[in-house]
Amino acid sequence: MATQPSAPRKTDIGPPHYEQFLHPVIKKNYGQWKYHEYLKPGVMVHVAESGDKIYSIRVGSPRLISVDVIRLFADLADKYCDGFLRFTSRNNVEFLTDKEKSIEPLIKDVEAQGYPVGGTGNAISNIIHTQGWVHCHSAATDVSGLVKATMDELYEYFVDMKLPYKLKLAAACCLNMCGAVHCSDIAILGIHRRPPKIKDEQVSRVCEIPTTVSSCPTAAIRPTTVEGKQTVKVDEDRCMFCANCYTVCPAMPIADALNDGVSLWVGGKVSNARSEPMFTKLAHPFLPNNPPRCRRVDRADWLAEVL
Repeated sequence: MATQPSAPRKTDIGPPHYEQFLHPVIKKNYGQWKYHEYLKPGVMVHVAESGDKIYSIRVGSPRLISVDVIRLFADLADKYCDGFLRFTSRNNVEFLTDKEKSIEPLIKDVEAQGYPVGGTGNAISNIIHTQGWVHCHSAATDVSGLVKATMDELYEYFVDMKLPYKLKLAAACCLNMCGAVHCSDIAILGIHRRPPKIKDEQVSRVCEIPTTVSSCPTAAIRPTTVEGKQTVKVDEDRCMFCANCYTVCPAMPIADALNDGVSLWVGGKVSNARSEPMFTKLAHPFLPNNPPRCRRVDRADWLAEVL
């Protein structure tokens, strides 16, 4: 006896298919776009082969935002864009609408809430960055504070398109470089300069020694015994201060108030449209960790706090 085909299985495993969240104009013209152009800083129009148009309004936002801020963006999207918006990889919010008349009222409301519109064309990007001391266990700096101070200083280049070319900025709180430091034009990188401190009396109780040894990318960690207790030792000449070991072994803290700081990098490029991809090059090896507070500062105050 033939069995009836079962209904499509429903599951909560994995994300829903992105297609159901596309704006109707994007869905209709998917893969059939003719060109795009910048109407003003932060505002782009994409024109399809069919003649349909979709407008995107790019708004800069912090890396760390509250539920209230997400609700604000959602309410603005409902009011002006039929609920359509997207979050970009560089911490921007892009409102998507096919109604040109909605652009200026949306910008007015967004700016009234204190959020800048820009980051398109020959401008600086919103700084992509990691979470720093706020969350990351291996952070060497308060990257959120540094990003806030940097964007305060460079704000005019985000809301206008007066640079010679697009300039991508990034920041990361440690050598793991989750913030695309290796492929951005200008980058700030938090660095440790001393190997981890080993709490021998705790290692055997809170760490799995084989996992700790294998976590080191340079094979600088070896098992050992101290006063009859199993622990580990670090070859300081091989240590690259990456904090991978601390990730798996909390008894090897690497934070150092005196020797942790930031370095500056330049020249990275991820695109290969006109030239080959390039890694950043070290421009300044160390600035001490005296991170600015999250407030507006002028150039003299910022330099005084950092240096």
